Amino acid sequence: MAAHDRVIATYKQAVRRTFSFLKQTERLDDLFAKSIPVGDSEGFLVPVCELHSADKGLIATLAQWREENTFAFPSQFPVTTAGTALWLRSKLLDVEDRILFLVVDRHGNRIGHLGLANAVNDQAAAEIDNVIRGVKSAQPGIMTKAMKALLNWAQENMAPRLIFLRVFSDNDNAIGFYHKLGFKDDRLLPLRQRKQGDTIIYDLVAEDDSAPPDKHFLRMTYEPSRTVNGSEMILTAGPSISVREASYALDAARYGWNRQWSGYIKRFEAAFADYVGTKHALSTSSGTGALHLALAALEIGPGDEVIVPDLTWVATANAVVYVGAKPVFADVEPESWCLDPDSLEAAITECTRAVIPVHLYGHPARMDRIMDIARKHRLYVIEDAAPAVGAEFRGRKTGTFGDFAAFSFQGAKLLVTGEGGMLVTDNDELYAKASDLWDQGRDPKRTFWINRTGFKYKMSNIQAAIGLGQLEHIDEMIEAKRRVFSWYVEGFQNIPQVRLNQELPWARSIYWMTSILLDEKAGITRGELREQLRKRNVDTRPVFPAISQYPIWQFPQRVQPIARRIGNQALNLPSGIRLKREQVDYICSCVKEILADAK
Repeated sequence: MAAHDRVIATYKQAVRRTFSFLKQTERLDDLFAKSIPVGDSEGFLVPVCELHSADKGLIATLAQWREENTFAFPSQFPVTTAGTALWLRSKLLDVEDRILFLVVDRHGNRIGHLGLANAVNDQAAAEIDNVIRGVKSAQPGIMTKAMKALLNWAQENMAPRLIFLRVFSDNDNAIGFYHKLGFKDDRLLPLRQRKQGDTIIYDLVAEDDSAPPDKHFLRMTYEPSRTVNGSEMILTAGPSISVREASYALDAARYGWNRQWSGYIKRFEAAFADYVGTKHALSTSSGTGALHLALAALEIGPGDEVIVPDLTWVATANAVVYVGAKPVFADVEPESWCLDPDSLEAAITECTRAVIPVHLYGHPARMDRIMDIARKHRLYVIEDAAPAVGAEFRGRKTGTFGDFAAFSFQGAKLLVTGEGGMLVTDNDELYAKASDLWDQGRDPKRTFWINRTGFKYKMSNIQAAIGLGQLEHIDEMIEAKRRVFSWYVEGFQNIPQVRLNQELPWARSIYWMTSILLDEKAGITRGELREQLRKRNVDTRPVFPAISQYPIWQFPQRVQPIARRIGNQALNLPSGIRLKREQVDYICSCVKEILADAK
């Protein structure tokens, strides 16, 4: 699928899934878990849902608000509670691309509503709809803050390319309200009035209609003027937590015990295996634990060697040490920063049992050559896909190539559960061995009977609930990461001193981290660049150093040259999912300014 088509498809999927998820709510506690905060604890946007379909009091209130604001609607008709109930069902709850939120103040009082409509389309555009302040005496500014909350929510969860609205051109109060929110006048849309019984309807004027229009819509587009002055630190990472995670976590906390203690664990494992494309998935307490389980299940131990890239987090090699084997460090490719197949093959000895390629920072390793080499030398392959859920090598997801693959859900990753991980495999026998070790080596047929020394690497049900929520909008989060990277590409054009770690033609990176390599001739060291950026409230972190340099290894080895250079010269820039375009523009301008001063 072409990149543009994939973006549009992901947007449509996000709208359909998110709107449906909110509108199907039937429990009050779940409803408030799915609500969107307004301002600083000043209220909530409460999604109108199935729970409201039989709420006679709410339906009467909605009818009253509609009647009081009939002048603002393109269809004007006598309002009844029966008609409002029908509208709630047929024009809202049963419509896939429309959603309405009640604006509720901090005391729980309903004071108005607003929503989105016509949101499933090939332009990735969403229309602000049904904005009504029903209670005129409500706290000042609450509707402004509610609109800001809706706009931020829509941008984070669906990322529409365009947000617009239509308002009658003579509604000066509404137009002034929208101007203050960042909406700009786009164009006038001529309208023709017609009557249908007791209903007055304003339709768009047909192209062949030359008569003067009866009225106009003013189409307005959301184009806020934003600048970043560097007053707040822009952090390197940051997750996106949606209403799904809040809903599932509340459910797990209240009901996920005793008979339901593993409900979310099983759902998360099944959904993860299906998403990645493997037969089995086993949730763990960390990505490191998943690697350890894989090595133990493969019976790798003392006297064995396992090849790992020299550029990775220490956990990749530590897991090898945990089973008593020796980590052997191979170099990485200068383009992908992942394991170099030539260096891998050169490092193989008669003691080599396995290789752990790392899909570093969300970019896949060159798995075709790595698998060919592994088969040739009869090596096990354990993919360290800790930061790469959803990344693809030649259209195939990472985690589906090796005997095992390990993922991490630590709090800075793309998919987070606070701490946690997942071990996946297609091999039934290996899955059974790993499961046995994962559960303290207990005998499933004899209560509390232990057959072998095992480990405690389980994930909790509440963590799994959060993970399931994250997984259900993983495609949207990946697109957000890729969008952030594209902003950096634009911002770093014509800056020869830095090179972005960009995906190769055969790869689809999730860009967990946007990373740059600083040229040694830039006139400034990486440490100095980081210090100057921090003074401007831009957080960064260095790329992992070549880990063979650590003094902890029992058998010291030669530092790999490419890993050393990248580890010394590269750094990770702010890459959080919720990062805004203006923040990236500010970061790029700071880097340009610092490099210009260093010449």
